[in-house]
Amino acid sequence: MKLESLQKRSKTEDHPKALKQFQKFEKLLDSLSQKELPKSVLDDINQQVDSLNLSQVDTKTYHKDLRKSYNDILKLLKKELKIVPKHYYRNMWLAVGMSSFGLPIGVGFGLAFDNMAFLAIGLPIGMSIGMAFGSGMDNKAKEEGKQLDIEI
Repeated sequence: MKLESLQKRSKTEDHPKALKQFQKFEKLLDSLSQKELPKSVLDDINQQVDSLNLSQVDTKTYHKDLRKSYNDILKLLKKELKIVPKHYYRNMWLAVGMSSFGLPIGVGFGLAFDNMAFLAIGLPIGMSIGMAFGSGMDNKAKEEGKQLDIEI
């Protein structure tokens, strides 16, 4: 089975945000066409594309529908196949590193120096730890062929 293509609307060019979202969606579909996807996932993606192609809403609503479908497809790929966009894990672990590693390190500095202003020192340390861990996971996903050629 083959992926459906998204049909371009004439009014999309007048709305810059909708045009940009349309191009992102097309790039996602191009990236997915290079992957071997199971039939159930292909059916779900084609259903999203068909609903966008058949919708007769104004450009502003179409932009919202494009964004929602784009995010729904990314969530589906992550959940079903563990396929993620570039830098997905790095961005996710950046925040986790700051909160899980950075704050406790900062509290340690603050208690050691009797000045809680040192709490902020731990945040960039935790951010670096999280980014390093996430980059490692991104590299692993790329080696396994579970990374899309798009960035979010």
